[in-house]
Amino acid sequence: MLTPILLLWPISLVLTWLVAQGIAGKPFDRALEYNAGVLAQYVTVHHDSVHFALPQPARELLRADDGDTVYFQVMAPGGELLAGERALPIPPQDDSNPVGEVRVRDVTMQGVDLKVASMWIRLDLPGTPSALVQVAETMDKRSVLATEIVKGVMLPQFVVLPVAVLLVWLALAQAIKPLSRLEERIRARKPDDLSPLDVQAVPMEVVPLVASVNDLLLRLTDTIATQKRFLADAAHQLKTPLAGLRMQADLAQRQDASADELKQSLRQIGRSSIRATHTVNQLLALARAESSATVLAHVPCDMARVAMEAVRDCVPRAVEKGIDIGYEGAEPGAAGVQIKGNPTLLSEMVRNLLDNAINYASPAAGETAMITARVLYEPLTKTLLLQVEDSGPGIAPAERELVFQPFYRALGNEADGSGLGLPIVLEIARQHRATVTVADSRPGHSRPGACFSVRFGAER
Repeated sequence: MLTPILLLWPISLVLTWLVAQGIAGKPFDRALEYNAGVLAQYVTVHHDSVHFALPQPARELLRADDGDTVYFQVMAPGGELLAGERALPIPPQDDSNPVGEVRVRDVTMQGVDLKVASMWIRLDLPGTPSALVQVAETMDKRSVLATEIVKGVMLPQFVVLPVAVLLVWLALAQAIKPLSRLEERIRARKPDDLSPLDVQAVPMEVVPLVASVNDLLLRLTDTIATQKRFLADAAHQLKTPLAGLRMQADLAQRQDASADELKQSLRQIGRSSIRATHTVNQLLALARAESSATVLAHVPCDMARVAMEAVRDCVPRAVEKGIDIGYEGAEPGAAGVQIKGNPTLLSEMVRNLLDNAINYASPAAGETAMITARVLYEPLTKTLLLQVEDSGPGIAPAERELVFQPFYRALGNEADGSGLGLPIVLEIARQHRATVTVADSRPGHSRPGACFSVRFGAER
C-alpha cells in the first residue's frame, strides 16, 4: 500500500500546482481587464482626430506595482501609437475578438512572458477602424501566489502522510494476526489431519477462502477414503486367485499325485493366473481412467467406428461361448456420431460393456444368446446414444446402482469377472460428460436381459 501512496503523492503535487496557477491568475486577470476598460475611457475624438490623455495619477497607479512590471499600449485606428509600449504584440481583429470586449491572452515580449488584456474600441468617426487598448504585466505575482497555495496545501500532507502510513501499518498488522495464528495451527497439524479449519477464528474477509479450503479438505478426505477402500477391496480380490495358485501348486507337488491330478492342478493354475491377470489389468484400466482427465487429450472420435471395432474384436470370444454378437445403428461418418473424447478410453468403455455382456449372456435351453451393440443419434435432442444389450438373466432393480461400485458382484451367479468393468465404464462416461443407465432389454421375459445405455449430451 505504500507504493501507490508514494506514487500518487508527486502526481497530486503536480495537479495542485496546475490548479493553483489557475486560481492565482483569476484575480489578476480581472484587474487587467478593469485597467484596460479604464484606459479605454481616456481615448477621445476631437476634430476628426483620435486623442489619448492619461492623467498623471492614473499613470502613476499603473506603474505602482512593486511585484510586476506593467505595460500599456494605446494605438489609433491607423496604427499610430498614441501612448505606451510599441513592442506589445497587436492581437488580430476578427469575429472571435469583437469590439468593446476585453480578451486576456499570453504573449512574449523581448523574451519576457506577459499576460495581456486587449480591447478594440469603436470610435465615432465614419469609415474609421477601431482603436486598440492593451494592458500587460509580468507574471511574478501569479507565480508567488501559486507557490503559496501549493505550500498551504502540500505542507500539511508531509505530516498527514506519515501518520496515515503508521495507521495503515498498525491496522494491517492487527488484521493479519488471526491469519498468522491460522498459519501456525496449519503448520502444527499432523499430515493425516484433514479436519476443517475454524471459520470463526479468521477475519470476515477471509471466511470465503477458508470455506473453500474446508470444502477441498472434505473432498480430499472422501478421495483418500475411497482410495483406501479400493486398495482394501483390490487386495481382497487378488487374494482369491493367488490362494488358488498356491493351493494348486501344493497339490501338484504331492508325491502320490497322478498324471491326471497333475494336469488338473495345472489347468486350475492356468485359470487362476488368467483371473489374477484380468483383475490386475482391470485395476490398471480403472486407475488409468481416473487419472486420464488431466493427462490424455480429447480429439474428435467417430463413436460408430469405435463401437464396430470393439464388436469385431469381441467376436472370437463370443463365438467360443456360442453367443451371437453384432452391431446395428448409425454407420461411421454419419451425422451426429462425432464426439470429442479420447479414443483409447472410449474403446475401453465399449469393450468393458461387451465383456460384461459376454460374461452374463450365456445360452439358455432352446435359446441362442445374443448381444447387440448400437449407436443412435437423436436429432431432436442432439444427443448420441450408445447401447449394449444382452439376453442374459438381467439385473434386479435393487442392484442397478450397486453394480457400478468396484468389486460388486450380484449374488447367485457364477459368471467370470472382477467387478471392475462397470466402474470403469462409469468413470470414462463421467470424463466425457455422459450418463450411464441400465434397464431390462426384454421386459416380461424369463431372461429379461440387460441394456446398458451411455448418453452423450448436446455439448460433447
